[in-house]
Amino acid sequence: MKRICVFCGSSPGKSPAYGAAARKLGQVLAKRGLSLVYGGSKVGLMGEVAEAVLAAKGEVIGVIPGPLANKELAHRGLSDLRVVDSMHERKALMAELSDGFIALPGGMGTFEEFFEITTWAQLGMHSKPCGLLNIAHYYDKLIQFLDQAMQECFIKPAHRALMMVASDADSLLDRFENHRPALVEKWIDRRTT
Repeated sequence: MKRICVFCGSSPGKSPAYGAAARKLGQVLAKRGLSLVYGGSKVGLMGEVAEAVLAAKGEVIGVIPGPLANKELAHRGLSDLRVVDSMHERKALMAELSDGFIALPGGMGTFEEFFEITTWAQLGMHSKPCGLLNIAHYYDKLIQFLDQAMQECFIKPAHRALMMVASDADSLLDRFENHRPALVEKWIDRRTT
């Protein structure tokens, strides 16, 4: 692994634990010699993780759509800032550049990006690790819901396992290093009722 994509909020969130975790993740990435790929913003948790990697002399690649960059949200001090035309192009480039994907706390955009990349893994479009960094129990109810979806046979256990969960960066990245993708057919049941 050389580069990790981090999806996270453009807001700092309510708890100071979120910003602390973003900074810690940035420090851990740089310490391990891993580059950060992220959404290119200077605000919220996005700015926190990027600043932490930069402060530790690590590489940060930001990918931001032009309309957001033009609203002065782009972090202009990155190692590499790529301005693209659309959110679709942003996600595709982030996926191409990255060897693994982590979601810190965030909102709709974070959820959408993380679920899309995990769905791509489920469909066999990539075999890169995907993980939730569950800071201050932020993702507990989502994890519970995913487990319920698995119990109700909408998600196979092997597909549920595609979404690793940890409460600290080192543990999650250790799991990433040992990641072996499961090759499982997506469809759960082809019976007609």
